Amino acid sequence: MANSGGYPPKRMIHPGSGRRKALPFPKGRQLDLAAQQEVIALLGDQPRQRDLLIEFLHLIQDRYHGLSASHLQALAAEMNLPMAEVYEVASFYAHFDIILDGEDAPPPLTIRVCDSLTCEMMGAQALLAGLPNAVGASVRVVRAPCMGHCDAAPAVEIGHRPLGHATLETVTQAAQAGHTQPEIPPYQDLAAYRAAGGYDRLADCLAGRSAVEQVIETLDAAGLRGLGGAGFPTGRKWTLVREAPKPRYVAVNADEGEPGTFKDRLYLEQHPHSFLEGALIAAWAMEAEAIYIYLRDEYPAARHILLTEIAALQSAGLAAHTTVHLRRGAGAYICGEESAMIESIEGKRGLPRHRPPYVAQLGIFGRPTLVNNVETLYWVPEILSKGAAWFADQGANGSKGLRSYSVSGRVKEPGVKLAPAGLTARDLIDDYCGGMADGHSFKAYLPGGASGGILPAAMADIPLDFGKLEAHGSFVGSHAVIILSDKDDLRAVALNLMRFFEDESCGQCTPCRNGTEKAVALMAKPTWDTALLEELSATMRDASICGLGQAAPNPLLSLLKHFPEDVR
Repeated sequence: MANSGGYPPKRMIHPGSGRRKALPFPKGRQLDLAAQQEVIALLGDQPRQRDLLIEFLHLIQDRYHGLSASHLQALAAEMNLPMAEVYEVASFYAHFDIILDGEDAPPPLTIRVCDSLTCEMMGAQALLAGLPNAVGASVRVVRAPCMGHCDAAPAVEIGHRPLGHATLETVTQAAQAGHTQPEIPPYQDLAAYRAAGGYDRLADCLAGRSAVEQVIETLDAAGLRGLGGAGFPTGRKWTLVREAPKPRYVAVNADEGEPGTFKDRLYLEQHPHSFLEGALIAAWAMEAEAIYIYLRDEYPAARHILLTEIAALQSAGLAAHTTVHLRRGAGAYICGEESAMIESIEGKRGLPRHRPPYVAQLGIFGRPTLVNNVETLYWVPEILSKGAAWFADQGANGSKGLRSYSVSGRVKEPGVKLAPAGLTARDLIDDYCGGMADGHSFKAYLPGGASGGILPAAMADIPLDFGKLEAHGSFVGSHAVIILSDKDDLRAVALNLMRFFEDESCGQCTPCRNGTEKAVALMAKPTWDTALLEELSATMRDASICGLGQAAPNPLLSLLKHFPEDVR
């Protein structure tokens, strides 16, 4: 019978078939209702904001030890996002395990073994080789980049529990005992911090007893600089952001992923409120609507402490002038670059932005954003309490202020060393680290982590500060000092560092993505083609979008310059 309404029938007859076709099947993956209910239960009443995507992926990963396709689809539906957008974010970060159809989920327990430079020097490869048999097939063992425990190398992470000075025996015992959650170290909580005068400087600011201009002038006079690596004067940065239109934000870079760097972890795990007060003063000065703290996933104890203490200071009314958000990274060194960090805070892949515009003008959600690292903000309340001269006068060799040096490698007493800015590597070894480790002679050092280059012991009397090392093809960066000895193969050191950069390249730009891969292949050969390596390095430095690709050749080039006899 004809359709009197003029519309085609709902069930079409295939011409000549004499049969009715089934109802059209919706295209694409179909929503798994059980997975949808599981995702809804995990998310609870949290707002389905786009910028919370990575936080929600963590919830699923932690609960189910992986991200199944059905859970990703359910999350996409719940957040009203395309599946492709959720997948591209999940697949970008190393700590997310995507489980495709037909694949088995990874074992409930994963042990990550750090194979970055200091851990490699202290036996990481032996752990990687021996652990699979020691812990059994029910535990997954994988290599991982720097975990920020270089002073206790070799380091592993058992589930979410970091373990330093790891051996086959200690790791196996911890795994068998189910020790997979972080051990929370003793720290100064809110009550103890306030009893010692904490938050008095913030109170002065909020009550109008301190003016913004006065605070910035004090930080300038103290010589406080960005201590995450760039060394930009803090007071000048605060002024630049204040000149931009509101609304404004503050972003705290707590994603210290540079191999050899672990100073921020110390402050987060021992003195969280010194840093939090500094962040709240910065938010007051910027008239910032919110503070976003971006913490690397490798610091689970710090995350527990911050969640606890942020809730405490909010209950105490100390953060009424702004809103504090804690965001969790997911294993991507590139997110230590400020614009990549901001992309990740927004719930996206951590791809560095082209600049200009700079984040001070176009940061989080397109608004002006002040970015400071943990140590920089840690010093703010103390400088305001004790005065600019107290801080500035503590430097050495013409430098201003104090520095937290992360020292690891072939020294007797590695760790975070609070010492004058401008100290030399030789001073650090002799006066702060108990000298070289027994049986080792000082041969070389990295003054600024993986990207800061390698200098010979003969140049260990150069002040470790911004602007002092650049003439030698090196820089101090985040003050991560790794000491090498006559027992270390410098070619192997440089190859380890280049492999790190190859792994951690975000892949956005060809010079870095392909350049690091090509450099690793060339450096793994018995004989180096130095002319080709130098040409490749020049391309990476000149054409890479961000500092990762630009700095990746530094260890290689410094080796060619200062240790030609080691690369023949």
